[in-house]
Amino acid sequence: MASYEMVVGLEVHAQLATESKLFCSCPTDGFGAPPNSRICPVCTGQPGVLPVLNRRAAELAFRAAAALGCRIAPLSIFARKNYFYPDLPKAYQISQYELPFSEHGGLEIRDKEGHTQRVRIHRIHMEEDAGKLLHAVGSEKLDYSLVDFNRAGTPLVEIVSEPDIRSSDEAYAYLTALKEILQYAGVSNCNMEKGEMRCDANVSLRPVGAEKFGTRAEIKNLNSSHNVKLALDYEFARQAEILDSGGRVVQETRLWDAERGATASMRSKEEAHDYRYFPDPDLLPLHADAAWVERVKASVPELPAQRRARLASEFGLSDYDAEVLSADKDLGDYFLAAKPEKAFAKTLSNLMTSELLARLNAENLPKAEAQGKIKPGILAELAQVVAEGKISSKIAKEVFARLWDGKMAGPDAHGGIMAAIEKQGLAQVSDEGQIKAWIEEALAANPKAAEDLRGGKERAAGSIVGAVMKLSKGKANPALVNRLIKEAVKA
Repeated sequence: MASYEMVVGLEVHAQLATESKLFCSCPTDGFGAPPNSRICPVCTGQPGVLPVLNRRAAELAFRAAAALGCRIAPLSIFARKNYFYPDLPKAYQISQYELPFSEHGGLEIRDKEGHTQRVRIHRIHMEEDAGKLLHAVGSEKLDYSLVDFNRAGTPLVEIVSEPDIRSSDEAYAYLTALKEILQYAGVSNCNMEKGEMRCDANVSLRPVGAEKFGTRAEIKNLNSSHNVKLALDYEFARQAEILDSGGRVVQETRLWDAERGATASMRSKEEAHDYRYFPDPDLLPLHADAAWVERVKASVPELPAQRRARLASEFGLSDYDAEVLSADKDLGDYFLAAKPEKAFAKTLSNLMTSELLARLNAENLPKAEAQGKIKPGILAELAQVVAEGKISSKIAKEVFARLWDGKMAGPDAHGGIMAAIEKQGLAQVSDEGQIKAWIEEALAANPKAAEDLRGGKERAAGSIVGAVMKLSKGKANPALVNRLIKEAVKA
């Protein structure tokens, strides 16, 4: 198996963040809605109806192309992709084929060691989604299928990569980077659980050092980045075993079965001519006016790579902190809304990546909900007093918990965060007399540690510091505690 190289190209379908479908005015909020409650004669393919292109969908699709550095064509054509399946009411899908609206872009991916590589984008085109087949109702499996057309006509962009990916880890990194860009650009919410981002993987093997690609299999039913990684690893092992035994890999479409952790043959792989593409006679060619394209390009906001660079340069954050804060747009927006000074930006980052993220994850809340729980400016003030040594990080955690749970009022016209902390009785103790008393009590209660400390074993100081912090209920100034312990031992 080590003598083969994996070659992967990914086809990603992302739902455009519009309120209505691609060619009709039906809403796109069909996930979780009653079956067939978001439909009309257009998206169900009734005789005599005509499609009308959603302008907002086109704008978002072109923005995706601009964000991924693609060349935008001044003229593109919608085509009919003909095939019969029960969830496709017209027996064809409106897509683009010979003249898509964009081609030849790419994005940078980074591995765990921080090395970057470019994965080329072959093309991006617009198309409508199909409906959904239901083979079970709850836990009851059916011996027939039900069709829900709520998704039929939902606007998608299909982003097709070149076969530049060489491992399942690279595929995972590509999907992660692509998802970040589409979310930052406001193109798609990319919620995989709702089917807003789906992926098909084309995978083949070739001997290491060979130039010619092997026979590829297309894997469908990949609804998460994790499943993409698992499916590629399985498919690599499956194809390698066939080749090692002298067999021949068959070009086919395979389904990923997450429960079994395996792919299974679905059908022979279709070629483009099997779909009998031809221009849709009901839709005019799409002319992209140069001035309009420039306005779309100008609408592309700061993207993840640019934000990472800004967080590092403007706020002095490490690559790791910048990576974590930029991985989710809402999380990065929260940090920037706090407007931290460089002196305490790292402390704010620590509070966000520990306390804030922990609470959001524990309560299964989206990152956008953070501002409703604790205002960014309040968390920035908390980070500032920690950085200035006015309270310990332990007290900061307690303050954060009380703010989050609504058990503590934030700063108001009567004072800043320190006033609120003092009102709660959480202020740090810096009174030397009080701290010396705690130190004496701690030394007396820990004679072995005290003896070791006096004997020059500095590591024993940790026990005394811990005892003092316990006696003070975490309120003693840690820096002052450490200095006074050294003075007490020398005395």
